Amino acid sequence: MSEAVLTSDTNPLTRVKTDNPEKHNSEQFAVNCNVKMFRSDARESLTNEAIDLLQYSLAPATERALRGDLAHFQNWGGTLPATPATVCAYTGDHAGQHAVATIQRRVASISKVHEMAGLPNPCRTEIVKATLRGLRRKHGTVQRQAKPLMRDDLLLVLDSLRESLRDQRDRALLLLGFAGGFRRSELVTLERADIETVRQGLIVTIRRSKTDQEGAGRRIGIPHGRTRHCPVAAVEVWLSASLIDTGPLFRPITRHGHLAANPLTGDAVSVLLRERLSASGIKPEGYSGHSLRAGFATSAAQAGVSTLKIRAMTGHTSDAMLARYVREGELFIGNAAGELL
Repeated sequence: MSEAVLTSDTNPLTRVKTDNPEKHNSEQFAVNCNVKMFRSDARESLTNEAIDLLQYSLAPATERALRGDLAHFQNWGGTLPATPATVCAYTGDHAGQHAVATIQRRVASISKVHEMAGLPNPCRTEIVKATLRGLRRKHGTVQRQAKPLMRDDLLLVLDSLRESLRDQRDRALLLLGFAGGFRRSELVTLERADIETVRQGLIVTIRRSKTDQEGAGRRIGIPHGRTRHCPVAAVEVWLSASLIDTGPLFRPITRHGHLAANPLTGDAVSVLLRERLSASGIKPEGYSGHSLRAGFATSAAQAGVSTLKIRAMTGHTSDAMLARYVREGELFIGNAAGELL
């Protein structure tokens, strides 16, 4: 009997089938973790209810990343199932051309699809692990990070805003994004119903996030500000001006000043931020939609706020995940050189 191999499907799925290995080179693969991803012997006892649940096992962003990574591997000339030698060659060909983190993520995607299909996983072999260790040692593992938008720079940006509908939206988005330490994906998925006004400020409900794919949700308190730039007041002004009573909280505005019904995209938040930085005289290079979250965490660490309280706002699952922001914020706090020179 020939070996089980992955085959393409008319739907965007991957399944297992007994076939001739010589056909692999011409086949295209896609991925989605549902019933067709698994070997036939594992599917026979599944109920319709279980099959339905499998459709939801991957977050859309994870599925898109897997698709993109596998497409890159195949366009390079890789086939599935892959051999350890092929994965090593793929890693070597891209070393120095792509970020170490990008290569590692793509190898992890190759590993994932083999695991899901119940096939021998080449990425678990020692030769592939050793190749990845060599990649990290030779090319380093430092990742490019978004520059944090620090509190003082944020205030400069806010001072440059006026009172148009677009200005009011951007003021509310920037202040809320910073005060909550939100990811851009969390900001653009907020809806009017997620904002509750209370005496102390606002309660913002994040229904789903990068680290909460199962939708347990969390509630974040946004207190009244102590300066002229108050996040609570900015959101209230935006809601009053936009007349939004349901649906997405932050939306595109046409050049004629009309409010769209759809939400802003994550990329739009990055563009918006860089435009506002440039208009206020700050060079926008290195900033992105993540700069609000990074700026909050770094500014809070610089102000001496405990990591426990910072994590309560940002949703980081551990101090280790927060450490890079804390280190950045404490670079000049108690600096030994400052005591000597």
